[in-house]
Amino acid sequence: MYVLGISAYYHDSAAALLRDGEIVAAAQEERFTRKKHDAGFPKHALEYCLKEAGITLAEVDYVAFYDKPFLKFERLLETYVAFAPRGFESFRKAIPVWLREKLFLKDLLIKELKANAPDYDWDSRLRFSEHHLSHAASAFFPSPFAEAAVLTMDGVGEWATTSLAIGRGNQLEVVKEIHFPHSLGLLYSAMTYYTGFKVNSGEYKVMGLAPYGEPKYVQKILDHLIDVKEDGSFRLDQSYFNYCTGLTMTSQKFHDLFGGPPRKADEPLTQHHMDLAASVQAATEEIVLRLTRAIRHETGIKNLCLAGGVALNCVANGKVLRDGQFDNIWIQPAAGDAGGALGAALAIHHIHLSKPRTADGQDKMRGSYLGPAFEQADIEHRLTAAGAKFTVLTDAELFTTSANALAEGKALGWFQGRMEFGPRALGGRSVLGDARSPSMQSVLNLKVKYRESFRPFAPSVLREHVTDWFELDSDSPYMLLVANVVQKRRRAMTEAEQALFGIEKLNIPRSDIPAATHVDYSARVQTVHEVTNPRYHSLLSAFQQQTGCPVIVNTSFNVRGEPIVCTPEDAFRCFMGTEIEALAVGNCYLKKEHQDPALKLNYETAFELD
Repeated sequence: MYVLGISAYYHDSAAALLRDGEIVAAAQEERFTRKKHDAGFPKHALEYCLKEAGITLAEVDYVAFYDKPFLKFERLLETYVAFAPRGFESFRKAIPVWLREKLFLKDLLIKELKANAPDYDWDSRLRFSEHHLSHAASAFFPSPFAEAAVLTMDGVGEWATTSLAIGRGNQLEVVKEIHFPHSLGLLYSAMTYYTGFKVNSGEYKVMGLAPYGEPKYVQKILDHLIDVKEDGSFRLDQSYFNYCTGLTMTSQKFHDLFGGPPRKADEPLTQHHMDLAASVQAATEEIVLRLTRAIRHETGIKNLCLAGGVALNCVANGKVLRDGQFDNIWIQPAAGDAGGALGAALAIHHIHLSKPRTADGQDKMRGSYLGPAFEQADIEHRLTAAGAKFTVLTDAELFTTSANALAEGKALGWFQGRMEFGPRALGGRSVLGDARSPSMQSVLNLKVKYRESFRPFAPSVLREHVTDWFELDSDSPYMLLVANVVQKRRRAMTEAEQALFGIEKLNIPRSDIPAATHVDYSARVQTVHEVTNPRYHSLLSAFQQQTGCPVIVNTSFNVRGEPIVCTPEDAFRCFMGTEIEALAVGNCYLKKEHQDPALKLNYETAFELD
């Protein structure tokens, strides 16, 4: 039996395909269209999933959409009625889109499906899941657990913004919800907007900026913006926000509370903005901890799954892990809306069709390597057609040569195996660097990624050596847990260095792996496992043999504002448009100095800033 899951028409459209409950393929549409956060119908992602399974669309038994548009429209109308006459301008802009398109989404989906399989009765095969149920299903069903509490936190689905579900066997039931307009995700997005970053894409920048500041405004946030109870339930004071009725996130009252208007994107970051980022991050962590502690107390369940956009807050996740309330924690790597496509398919398969589920302690996400892969002959043909000059190496030669390049301080593009599903590059479509280099963090930010200098990078570490470098003794394959560098690997900062202005601390080495150590000694750790990514594991092992260090810097293979690369051609273009010095695509190895200078591109301004 095949079940196809789809998320679309809001942001981060995606498709995912199950065969008898097993995940065959999953991918975001943006990777194919090269349009960041593409919200359109995931035509290319769908076609890829079918190709991976070797079937046609007519062979799919059910198609599952990740939320219920009528409930979302009900929330829209009720919100405008509740706040009327305020919000008319926002209503005027939103309602034509709903009347023209989103309200008739079932017809729109059937039209798209019929374009591929015109003779099929899609009306009887199309199903709609609820938004938070889709998120919860994406987290519970692929998890290793037979039983788990599932916490979903995001901006908003239909009505729910935070929910608790209980999963047992092949069943999953949402038992508690907090409803719009009270939303932890929207609180974080409001501060994202206020500090000058783009909502729905810049939240991770606020998280990365937070360690440069002091959480001076936590109490102000808790006293004025959000009323939080001991069990983590909360309500937002809507007089400080504008997302219900306006076209912005924050109101004048919010601006008055924090001392002025929102920062414009081109204005410099000050210590004030860093303190605001630190404060909203600390408040978020406190709320999440209250929620998770209450969940453990109320349910007695020892396993926790996390999903929804807030579950991408790896700093908060690390705090939950260290809090020790749960024996085991598993986080869906595609925790945002893209993962809703997978969750919708899983919900239909297990809950609605009552198909059995095997929970054998194994992670069913396959390391999240669920996207396209390319055969060696195809890679060579594509690179040759693009004008690339390359050498074909054996596996052993590739790992040794690539490790040499890293040890020499070069930035290495690494394109191997299947593309990752979710926002993180996990060693399939990555740019790598030497974590021991004091300059690598700024080199990658300014010369490869073309992005803000303060942005931290994640370390990839061999799983068998993680405890020797980080205060972590559990799997973190999806780069969704933050842990501190162990004490013996740290370098203490002097009083003069401690007194530096936030960003000025950036270039002060703080550990044996300064390129992957944030200013507070933290790191967003990815543990690399031989079973799920043997080639990446072999590269790290070769690097360790040469240097004695099993840790390298891993960032996504793209520039700021560009989706992560999908094809060998994407990788070559990004290689030629940046200061990446070496590139490994399959067993093809490319050096920048060997390439035709006429093929050089300027990627610094090629994409809209995120």
